[in-house]
Amino acid sequence: MTQLFLLTLKPVLYVANSTGKPEEKAHVEKVKAIAAKEKAQFTEIDCALEAEIAQLPESERKEYLQGMGLEEPGLHRFIRATFQLLGLITYYTCGPKETRSWTISTGTKAPQAAGVIHSDFEKGFICAECYKSDDLVKLGSEQKIKENGLYRQEGKEYTVQPGDVLLFRFNV
Repeated sequence: MTQLFLLTLKPVLYVANSTGKPEEKAHVEKVKAIAAKEKAQFTEIDCALEAEIAQLPESERKEYLQGMGLEEPGLHRFIRATFQLLGLITYYTCGPKETRSWTISTGTKAPQAAGVIHSDFEKGFICAECYKSDDLVKLGSEQKIKENGLYRQEGKEYTVQPGDVLLFRFNV
């Protein structure tokens, strides 16, 4: 059977621009209802507020958001909704010189995730040493992760999870 990639079958994300004023609520609810009817993703952000946040120095953003009663910028919600819509996740690699994020499809196995970095990593895949980025933030170092038994090795059938920190062992 031939697959048709019709534009009407593509995933859709509705984004409502709203300052949260009562007079905008009805319009936002209409957009939300359309999204629900179409089984589409929906998120709401205040574009003017996002522009203000972007203009602030990084050191002042958290305090500004707290003052507005927000935990995070709307841009973060938008990015999460987009990743979910497209079936994407992020994993990380950390080394002495740099830390990088890599985007892969949800359900990707470790060897294929390694191949995103370099095809030789996938071809010669032996294992992935991994831990959770949340554990690194909480404990502060890879050494403490190991001390707490949270550092592990995974094989070719391991499905990479969002927020994994991976070190690929390979032989080519």
